[in-house]
Order: sequence, then structure tokens, then C-alpha cells
Amino acid sequence: MDERDIEALERELPALARIRRFSAALTRIPWFANLGEPLTPGARASANTYTDGLGFPDADVAILVDWDDAAAAAENIDWNSPAWEAEELLRADLTGKALEFLSEDALRIAMTMIADRVSAPATESMEQASFIWDVEDEAQKQLAVGAAVQAAHQAALVLIAAADPGFDADDHPFTAKFRLFEFGRWPVGVIGSSFNLF
Repeated sequence: MDERDIEALERELPALARIRRFSAALTRIPWFANLGEPLTPGARASANTYTDGLGFPDADVAILVDWDDAAAAAENIDWNSPAWEAEELLRADLTGKALEFLSEDALRIAMTMIADRVSAPATESMEQASFIWDVEDEAQKQLAVGAAVQAAHQAALVLIAAADPGFDADDHPFTAKFRLFEFGRWPVGVIGSSFNLF
């Protein structure tokens, strides 16, 4: 290992430290614990920050009150919708920013670690929620768990980009989306002029 390798590692340490702390916290999130419940003020604020930051300030928060509505909304999301495209643009931008602080290998390892850390607790919590909601369809359960994994990846990219002191992670739409999971919700997605939230 030469001096350039050591300098590269030193540049990666702050971002990797953030990811390590974030991944450790993933097991303590109340995944899916408040599905269908009335929104708290904090959850409503996060929902609004998400839709505003995504470019849909006029989207109304639509509280889905049962599993069938949530599953139907999730299954009917158009992956080429304006909201999906807005998320993809944000993700691509954040990936570029993350690669300013991490090598491709380090970023891949970090994202793999996040997926590993979130999958088990989110799946376990979904099993508990599916018992309460009497859900037997494995594909529907996997939609929710997949959404949790995706949100954790997006939030991790925000944390890495936050190694830049000029980057505001607190008001980023992906931070707000992840907060909704921290509130025990499932942000299903923006469809038309509604942000469906279970």
C-alpha cells in the first residue's frame, strides 16, 4: 500500500463511519408498526418534505387505512411515472456525489451492508404486521420489505453525500422518506396528485 492508497482511505473514512452508524441503527427502527394509523405531526411534516422535495408540492397525503388498499396501490405504481423518474434522478445525482467520497468498491460494499442490515428486521416486522392484517400473499409482503430496503439505500446515499459540508441532508426528500419508515409507516408512492401512505 502506497501513500496514495492511504490518502484514498482517509478520504473515505468519514462517509464510511456515517454508514456504519446508520446500519447499526437499522435494527432499532419500528418497521411497519403504525400502518393505517392516523398521522402524527412529525410524520405529516416528513410526508410534506418528501413530496415538496420530489417536486410534487401539490400532492395530497392519502392515508391508506387497510392492507388491500396499500397492496393495490403498490402493485399499480407506474415505474415510468413522473415521481419514479424524479426519484431516479435524485438517486443518480446522489450516487455521483457518493463516488466523490467513496470508491466504487467501497460504495458497493456499503450498499450491500445496508441491504443485509435492513432486510432481516424489516422482514420480521412485516411478518408481525401481516399476522395483524391477515396477509398471506408473500409477493405483497415483499413489496413492503423491498420498499424499506430501497429507502435505506436512498438514505445511505444522502448520508454519504453529507460528507460535503455544503450538502443539506436534513431536508433531502430521501431523508424524509426514510423518516416515514422510522415512524412505522410505509410510503407507498406518489400516484397522480396523491402521496399514498400506509
